[in-house]
Amino acid sequence: MAQPYQDPYAVHQRQQPPPGVEMPQQNMYGQYGQSPQLFEDTSGAQHSGQAGQAPSQQQPPQMFGQFGQPLLDNPMAMNMAMQYGGSLANSGKEYVDKNINRWLPMEKLKYYFSVDTSYVARKLALLLFPFTHSNWSVHYSKSERAPPRVEINAPDLYIPCMGFVTFVLTIGLVLGMQSRFSPEDLGVAASSTLVWLIVEVLAYMFCLYLFGVNSEASTFDLVAFCGYKYVGMIICTVAGTFLGQLAYYISFAYCSSSLAYFLVRTLRLLILPQAASDDGIAHGNKRRNYLLLMIALLQPLIMFWMTYSLANYVAPPRITRPFVDPIP
Repeated sequence: MAQPYQDPYAVHQRQQPPPGVEMPQQNMYGQYGQSPQLFEDTSGAQHSGQAGQAPSQQQPPQMFGQFGQPLLDNPMAMNMAMQYGGSLANSGKEYVDKNINRWLPMEKLKYYFSVDTSYVARKLALLLFPFTHSNWSVHYSKSERAPPRVEINAPDLYIPCMGFVTFVLTIGLVLGMQSRFSPEDLGVAASSTLVWLIVEVLAYMFCLYLFGVNSEASTFDLVAFCGYKYVGMIICTVAGTFLGQLAYYISFAYCSSSLAYFLVRTLRLLILPQAASDDGIAHGNKRRNYLLLMIALLQPLIMFWMTYSLANYVAPPRITRPFVDPIP
């Protein structure tokens, strides 16, 4: 007789258990029972005694100070931190002040900027009309030179600084009116003007050292006297731009002569200590006289060099193309 057909995969089919009987679950390894653990469970040790409770949320780490208290809640630690920070700030401030005063004495700079509105007006009038001034001596108070706001003959740095900035802005204005302005021109003008000022002051200091002149004029005094020429340079540039070349030459001649006269009468008391204040005649050796004349005559040359090309600029002619009728 023929045998009934049997499915060869029937042995692998899962038999349904009878009602009321639960079959063990088969794991991924083909075995019945609980799957083996690959790693040791350590969660029970952390949450021992808390069975049946919801797992607590993880708290962010905190910095703990003394006795296990948070650092921000510990007044002793906070006071120590504030004292330590204050000591660091004070030591840093002392270090900065000491090094700044070594290279840039702030007390001396305060003297040169001790001005007011009345002094600025009177000083500008003195620079433009020095021929009417008679008393050029500088008064002293307790062996110290009187500040500029009290003594008009004392040098200051406020007018040179403001003149420097105004001259750079005037260059930008003139270039804009001549249709050749670009934003880079302001930086070039400021840097070139500053370089000329530094070179000029260094040259005067070298001449003082070379001639062996023990002058009372300090470096800031030389910077102030060299910076007064910006007032005349602004006047010459504006006059030449708005009124033409003739106005430029007239204003240049007057401003240069007034500046030279002002420098001679002011610097003679610093470079020539033997200068007599009664007769107005400067007595001293020839080297000091030559140095004084060099400083007084070099200022107009620098003024002419830095203002002539601005005030006497001639725009190139425009090339116009002939009009041609379009071909119909």
